[in-house]
Amino acid sequence: MKKINEPILLTGAAGFVGANLLKRLIKHKLKVNILINKKTNLWRIQNDLNKVNCHFVDITNKTQVQLLIKKIKPKTIFHLAAYGAYPFQNLTEQIQKVNLDATVNLLNACEKYGFEKFINTGSSSEYGFKTKKMSELDMLEPNSYYAIFKAASTLYCQYKSISKNLPISTLRLFHVYGPFEEPTRLIPTLIRQLSNNISPKLVSPKISRDLIYIDDVVDYFLLCCKSKKIDGEIINIGSGENTNIKKIYNTLNSYLKCNIKPKWNSMENRKWDQNIWVSNVKKLDNIFNKKKKIKLEEGIFKFINWYNKNKNLYDKVKFRK
Repeated sequence: MKKINEPILLTGAAGFVGANLLKRLIKHKLKVNILINKKTNLWRIQNDLNKVNCHFVDITNKTQVQLLIKKIKPKTIFHLAAYGAYPFQNLTEQIQKVNLDATVNLLNACEKYGFEKFINTGSSSEYGFKTKKMSELDMLEPNSYYAIFKAASTLYCQYKSISKNLPISTLRLFHVYGPFEEPTRLIPTLIRQLSNNISPKLVSPKISRDLIYIDDVVDYFLLCCKSKKIDGEIINIGSGENTNIKKIYNTLNSYLKCNIKPKWNSMENRKWDQNIWVSNVKKLDNIFNKKKKIKLEEGIFKFINWYNKNKNLYDKVKFRK
C-alpha cells in the first residue's frame, strides 16, 4: 500500500466503520491520532487504544478542536464522526452539532495548518427516497434531520474544496455491514436470533438495501489517499445491487442451517423502509481500480464466522432501541 501521509487524524474511531478503519491503519503501522468523546462506549476499540494517540475531545467544541489540530497538525484526516443514524440518537440539536457544526470547525482548523487529504463521510440518506439507482448528480431530498445535516456537511466540504482548491472529498456510504456492526441493526439481529432458534419479526420481504461489506468500505477510504481524481468529488460507496430482506434472510438461514421461518409483515415498515434503495456506482468504478467487491454470500459467511468467534463482545453491549 502506498504510504499515507502522517500524522493521521481519525474521528468517529469508536463507531462501526471508524473502528474497522482504525484496525486497518494500525495493521499498516501508521501513526494515528483518534478523537474520542469521554462519554463514548469504546467496546469496539478497547484493545487498540494503546496502539494509537488517543485524544479525549468534544468534537462539537470549537476551541478544543482548534487546540488539538494545532497540536498534531494532521496531514490525512478521516472524518467519520456522526450522530443521528440510529433511532436512539434523536436529539435534533446534537444532530446538527455533530454532523454539520463539527465538520465546519474541524475542516476550518485543518485548513489553517495545511493537509494532504480530508475525507468526509456522507450518507445515502442525503438522497431521500428515489425510484431508481441513486446518482451523485441527483437532487438531494433529505427527509430527516440526520439526512439534512449530513447533506449540508457534504455540500460544505465540496464548496470548500472547489473554492479553495483543497484536497477534500466525501464518500457517501450505503448500507455497510460486517464485524463490529451495531448489534441492533438488521444482519446482526438476524444472526443473533437465528443462532438462538428465534423466529424473527420482520417487515415486508420486499424492503431492500444496497449492502456493501465493511472490508470493501475500508479499502475505498484507503484508496482515496492515493488518488488526486477524488478532490472535490462526492462518491457513492455501495454495491450497486438492490438486495431485498428476503434474500438477506434466506442467505443467513442457509449458512446457519437453522431452517426457521420468519414472521413476515409482523412489523410495520419504518419511514425509511423502501423497496428500492440502491446506488449508481459508475463513478466509483471509474475512479478506483478495485478488482471486485465482496459478494453478499461471501460477506455473510465472513460475518457469521467473525460473530461466532466474537459474540461475547455483543453480549457485553447494552442493546439500544
